[in-house]
Amino acid sequence: MRNVLRRREAGIALALLVVIGVTTAIQPGFLLSAGGWRDLLLTPAILVVLAVGQAVVVITRNVDLSVGSVLGLTAYLTGRLFIEAPDLPIVVVTLVAVAVGALLGLVNGSIVAFARVPALVITLGTLYVYRGVTLTWAGSDRIDAGDMPRAFLGLGTQQVLGVPVLTIVAAIVLAAVGYYMYTSRGGRQLYAIGSDPDAAALQGLPVRRRLLWAFATNGALAGLAGVMFAARYGTVSSGAGTGMELQVVGAVVVGGVAIFGGSGTVAGAALGAMLLLTINRALPVVGIPDFWQRAVVGALIIGAIALDRVLANRRSRRLAVERDTGPNDRMDGRQGDSMDGRQGDSEEATA
Repeated sequence: MRNVLRRREAGIALALLVVIGVTTAIQPGFLLSAGGWRDLLLTPAILVVLAVGQAVVVITRNVDLSVGSVLGLTAYLTGRLFIEAPDLPIVVVTLVAVAVGALLGLVNGSIVAFARVPALVITLGTLYVYRGVTLTWAGSDRIDAGDMPRAFLGLGTQQVLGVPVLTIVAAIVLAAVGYYMYTSRGGRQLYAIGSDPDAAALQGLPVRRRLLWAFATNGALAGLAGVMFAARYGTVSSGAGTGMELQVVGAVVVGGVAIFGGSGTVAGAALGAMLLLTINRALPVVGIPDFWQRAVVGALIIGAIALDRVLANRRSRRLAVERDTGPNDRMDGRQGDSMDGRQGDSEEATA
């Protein structure tokens, strides 16, 4: 229990509960109204899916700034598929959007892995490329709710035992990716790559293959988020997803995933997404102006990065002390304690 409470995720979850509790105390309708509980679970669902995918990439010491553009492109693709082929099953449309997202992520990963170009530069470029494709394709047109099937739009509002369907989808994604990262060899290798890419390559780890997998997974989840966006809002224009990449990176950092790679969890990233969007909903309720809402989010991001650096420096100092002490010194200390004990027993026997 003590180890659980010491984890960053516990602190984020506690902060989330405090925000919800304080806001509900000031304005009970925030949580206790007919739609309060539903909005609390539904609003972060899309950002949670994006944050889970981004966390996988950030753990490898990279970042993908194109996720907002991928979401916009796949959301518009979803609507166009329903217009061009009305009889196409929802599952098929979803799989097509996920596949396109994975392909776009694979483009990012291929350039990063094989050309050794910083991911920040590459994905900043593809952010504009993918957005340009959407703008060229969509133009001034937009897809309205009437262009999509009612069954599909119902996914954005339906609930199962009081829990929104999109929230259940986000929870399944979180559980699946979290299980892979925590239990599989590939997941542990992603952490090793993020801790020290050069050392990982020298150890014979498949660095390129893992990077391709990380970016493709992130793209696939951005594609899924595009489908969720279309179902949730019912209207898709060429500007869908604009600026979401900054929200996603902020959620990942606030969630305790080190921006320098090698540490953090997808669960933390999901909690970070929930915390950021809950704060965004809570501050207007208590009467705080829009400027201060942005300032609070910015302060959270800066604080999370500063905390990561403090913890990293503390860990480095501890490892340095253990290295300087060395196994021989520790063995000598244990032998000295043992000799002192035996000498004391001998003196007692002589007396």
